[in-house]
Amino acid sequence: MTIDLAKEARDKGIEYFLISFVDLFGVMRAKLVPASAIADMAEEGAGFAGFAAWLDMTPADSDMFAIPDPSSLIQLPWKPNVGWLAADLYMDGKEVDHAPRNALKRVLRRASEKGYRLKHGVECEYFLISADGEGLADPSDTQSKPCYDVAALMRRYDVISEICDAMLSLGWGPYQNDHEDANGQFEMNWNYADALVTADRHAFFKYMVKSIAESHGIRATFMPKPFAELTGNGCHTHVSLWSADGETNLFADADGELGVSKLGYNFLGGIMEHATSMCAITNPTVNSYKRINAPVTNSGATWSPNIVTYGGNNRTHMVRIPDAGRIELRLADGSTNPYLLPTAIAVAGLDGIDKERDPGKRLDINVYAEPEKAKRAKKLPLNLLDAIRELKSNKTFSEGFGSETMDAYVKLKTAEWNDYATDLSDWERSHTLDC
Repeated sequence: MTIDLAKEARDKGIEYFLISFVDLFGVMRAKLVPASAIADMAEEGAGFAGFAAWLDMTPADSDMFAIPDPSSLIQLPWKPNVGWLAADLYMDGKEVDHAPRNALKRVLRRASEKGYRLKHGVECEYFLISADGEGLADPSDTQSKPCYDVAALMRRYDVISEICDAMLSLGWGPYQNDHEDANGQFEMNWNYADALVTADRHAFFKYMVKSIAESHGIRATFMPKPFAELTGNGCHTHVSLWSADGETNLFADADGELGVSKLGYNFLGGIMEHATSMCAITNPTVNSYKRINAPVTNSGATWSPNIVTYGGNNRTHMVRIPDAGRIELRLADGSTNPYLLPTAIAVAGLDGIDKERDPGKRLDINVYAEPEKAKRAKKLPLNLLDAIRELKSNKTFSEGFGSETMDAYVKLKTAEWNDYATDLSDWERSHTLDC
């Protein structure tokens, strides 16, 4: 069914539309379009200069047009006269190959041709911090083990309930909100869905949380490791593969080990095979590697992986099998791109199915306490540069994403690393000034 955005505006009292896209670095970009112009924008798209965002373009390139997907329409719950739309990027009448949403749709189409439909859900952890970004928004949140602390949770009831009420009004099916393992850290869970739907919601969720926090005079951050002594922000991802009609969970098998089918284990084998290359996407910032390679935090555990292992219902591993018919990838952090995350998972998992990759035997150990029992496991990259190099050399990802997408991503991420490498930190000065 075709959705007429001009009619939607009239029927729902929408006065403006945010036509938005997410660039390669996960930054949301948008133009604010009056409802009187949305009919033309729905056909022609809103114009952008691609070089002005984190896309592999130059000032000499043609105009880039963001054509909105009407099915993605969300009325801002805190400003209902504005409608948000996810958009697909085009230039010179062709799709921009390396635009993240286009890349995800392309991989999902290939999966559909094989008879598969990817579904996933995300657990987006974030901190509520002071408006200046210097400390926690709640100075009383000081417990050494603050996870599930009811007092700290309820001191932020005004913010948390507003975000949850928004998700309820949008029909996302939120089902629990909690204070997480770090002081000032929270997590909100909603129902999983088809990969593109979840990706759009993931992108919008980050924008919504930040906007609502700002309206309360504080700030929200999804930064992987904003405080050295505290647990970082993960983005644990629950994954399952379904039949093309979306009716049958192909990971579910009552007779399979832990209720997971052979196809599910092959998919997992692909993730295990390509995990070190995935890191440049699941953990895409310099700061990311202070989360997955962190020392023990104040709470007693980082809750983050640093080696490539999987287990049953065991949170010390990179992949957990918490229940029949799904797997939980615990690798990604809060800075991951909402569209590239499921794209990477799909590329790795489908390669595992195609090649019938064996993930090996699961480890029923506490990896944090007994790392010597996993001595054969691959180690995750120690920094962003190592991760970029792993990704660059991975032919499966180059073919799965498309060489243009991979080349653009690697190019821009390498430039980001080089920019970081030229910075002189206070640590360097204090440790080497008198050499």
